[in-house]
Amino acid sequence: MVAIADPRRFLETLFMSAVAAADPSRVIAANLPELPKGRTVVVGAGKGSAQMALAFEKLWHGPVSGAVVTRYGFGAHCNRIEVLEASHPLPDEGGLYASKRLIAEVDGLTKDDLVVALICGGGSALLPSPPPGLSLEDEIAVNRALLASGAPIRAMNAVRKHVSLIKGGRLAVAAYPAKVVSLVVSDIPGDDPALVASGPTIADEASRQDALKIIERYRLALPEKVMRWMVSDAADAPRPSDPCFARNEVRLIASASVSLEAAAARARAEGIEAIILSDAIEGEARDVGLVHAAIAREAAMRGRPFSKPVIVLSGGETTVTVQGEGRGGRNSEFLLSLALGIDGVAGISALAADTDGIDGSEDNAGAFADHTTVARLLARRLDAAALLQRNDSWAAFDALGDLFKPGPTGTNVNDFRAVLIQ
Repeated sequence: MVAIADPRRFLETLFMSAVAAADPSRVIAANLPELPKGRTVVVGAGKGSAQMALAFEKLWHGPVSGAVVTRYGFGAHCNRIEVLEASHPLPDEGGLYASKRLIAEVDGLTKDDLVVALICGGGSALLPSPPPGLSLEDEIAVNRALLASGAPIRAMNAVRKHVSLIKGGRLAVAAYPAKVVSLVVSDIPGDDPALVASGPTIADEASRQDALKIIERYRLALPEKVMRWMVSDAADAPRPSDPCFARNEVRLIASASVSLEAAAARARAEGIEAIILSDAIEGEARDVGLVHAAIAREAAMRGRPFSKPVIVLSGGETTVTVQGEGRGGRNSEFLLSLALGIDGVAGISALAADTDGIDGSEDNAGAFADHTTVARLLARRLDAAALLQRNDSWAAFDALGDLFKPGPTGTNVNDFRAVLIQ
């Protein structure tokens, strides 16, 4: 039987294999569009957009110009494509400027021109563009309410795109009659490219009426000005059937599914069987943590549903309904819940991390946990259950020195979860 002597090193190796499978230089090379008769303009948004722009610039064999926006600290040095930086997860003035720049970049193009849109997760916050009568502060309020609501990403983006002049396909409408080719790195469960970064160049079917139902369902307390806008016809987003989109192409170039398969292959190469539960798991992070813990306990104690040694992998995007004033992201919250569920069951180790390198608003991608996590917290007079209750998972793993900090990875295919049972 294969034994992993250093579970953390093993888990980190799997994470890096997953990230490498979504490396921009690799996936963009296989998806370059044909050279146009006219100009080539690049626009983009997301936590990995700068690295995507750098890869595209190196691979493209013709003239190119344009601009992309990424999170502060996630930039890269490009020679022909300008890299802008803005705030995430809440918008700021830098994002407002970036939105105006991207719209200006595609203004006045012809049918002979080509727009290449480099889109990945995080772009929703990086592209604030409030409609007439609304302000940046109003859009920040919308994002803050959505992030605290526990709503899934599909629901959040349905609302976001209706409170914007750039999301929901509007950037592609601004580029018309130029052809738009969108190269999308998906961080969305189910890999619908129209939902990544709220689809600035891709329309989806979610209507304004759908958005209003979401606001009601999740009891979102939005500014009165926003609600007046939402009930007006002017808030309607472009439909996929709009002729502006007829010539456009959408290419999904990286996803959680491909990255999880890469991690599974690496595990098997090390002699550990790998099981992928799903690449599209959603729900409350703490609930998903308990389910993973139950599976791990069953495998560790009874050899079912999987024989050990085994690595259980999953992806997708969980949510956190904020109840306390603590610090942490969805991956560390998942792990603290899992740690409570596996407390004292020997042989279980886990890593959960966001593939972009940042979990929530802190500087860690996620954290490590094992069957000793709760006991080690108790030895420091810290109550794991109480920390979880106030959404303070970051403090828990920081106290133990168990935060995982790989730094910005240059891509984003959502959450990576790995539970090793041996």
